[in-house]
Amino acid sequence: KALAVNISDMAAMGAVPRWATLALSLPNEDDAWLAGFSAGFFALADEYQVELIGGDTTRGPLNLSVTIMGEVPQAKALRRDGAKTGDEVWVSGRVGDAALALAHMQGKIILGDASFAATAAALHRPQPRVELGIALRGIANSAIDVSDGLLADLGHILERSGVAAEIEFAALPVSPSLRPYLVQPLGKRCMLAGGDDYELCFTVPAARHAEVGRISAQLGLPLSCIGKISAGKGCTLRAADGSVMTIMETGYDHFA
Repeated sequence: KALAVNISDMAAMGAVPRWATLALSLPNEDDAWLAGFSAGFFALADEYQVELIGGDTTRGPLNLSVTIMGEVPQAKALRRDGAKTGDEVWVSGRVGDAALALAHMQGKIILGDASFAATAAALHRPQPRVELGIALRGIANSAIDVSDGLLADLGHILERSGVAAEIEFAALPVSPSLRPYLVQPLGKRCMLAGGDDYELCFTVPAARHAEVGRISAQLGLPLSCIGKISAGKGCTLRAADGSVMTIMETGYDHFA
């Protein structure tokens, strides 16, 4: 997952991941743990053709630090500061499953075996959207990956771009496992602020709506239009009846 998170950062910039370094500290030698970690790390590296070019291994508290480098054509990088009034807001895949699996692991809810297996896959084995990021070059005005929570990460786009957004709660893509919990605060929190989704949230001019639909079909990846960019500041979340929903949490704060 440590590598997947970094590859997701590349995807959000429309970049092709190329090289990575890995710094690893372990309290003791643990051949079984290292074998399992290495198998997962290099399987993902091979899938995305990422070459491990250096790093370090030392004794200490268990800690992983991955640095990734990639390439994008000049002036084609997707950025956070390009959203424009009138843009549509889109998100890939589904949001909230990883947070739902974590809530189960923490004993806050009890999922059935099938639901937990499906949501745990989202938590432990996120799928970086590299092909989507590449396809959005020259189409999306802004993009970010959803790591801290949908509203928090969309908020970074809004702040950097100097715009606001209106999001339709009913348009947010959720799985059958999460949907029954949307009537509860916990379900809403998972979807809006849970994080660890590693899907792409991006804005596109409304005139290019059909192009995004074609990208979705070509990649076999659901892409959902969830709202629009407007003038002003902040994010407004609207219920199905048009009323404004109160947002208590937006996502993870790295400095809280």
